[in-house]
Amino acid sequence: MFMDKLKNRLNENQPLFIGEETAFRSAVMIPLVQVDNEWHVLFEVRSLTMRKQPGDISFPGGRIDATDASPMEAAIRETHEELGIHPASISVLGQMSAYVSSPSFVVYPFVATVDQHPIHSFNKQEVEEVFTIPVDWLLNYQPYMHTVSVQPMPLTDFPFEKIMNGDKYQWRPRAIEEWFYDFGKYTIWGLTARILKHFVETIK
Repeated sequence: MFMDKLKNRLNENQPLFIGEETAFRSAVMIPLVQVDNEWHVLFEVRSLTMRKQPGDISFPGGRIDATDASPMEAAIRETHEELGIHPASISVLGQMSAYVSSPSFVVYPFVATVDQHPIHSFNKQEVEEVFTIPVDWLLNYQPYMHTVSVQPMPLTDFPFEKIMNGDKYQWRPRAIEEWFYDFGKYTIWGLTARILKHFVETIK
């Protein structure tokens, strides 16, 4: 009985990773628009009045709400709320691999074509401006990388007495790759650059 139940559970759809159910889950859209009969990727600059990451370049997207039927629905909703693009103008082509920055944070990226362009009705409380980059330019551009070292820092209530070597335990720092794309006056980096790099590699 136990083995049959275990086998059935293991053959059901499993979470993407351990902790996915309790992680901060968000979804982003990579919007493709046509400019002068050429495909471009649409980006937004976060409002300079935003509390978090003002002025950073991002894709439309945000937290998956309990009312969202799926990550894809969240990406469509956020694209509508931030850029004023009607859902009927958004044609989702597919989903890319999720970006898991830690067990507590995951982003689900989607790619879609958007019929509505140029964008004039974006939410100015969240978006400072929008711009596009030609797909051909991205395919030929070589992004550059810098490394950031992250050192774990246990809090004061960490139970060192329960682990070997106690407070002398050697915590391993980890290296984070930060990729950069420079396009005119814009620099794309961080989470957006990681997802963009995967998108470009997927096309290639």
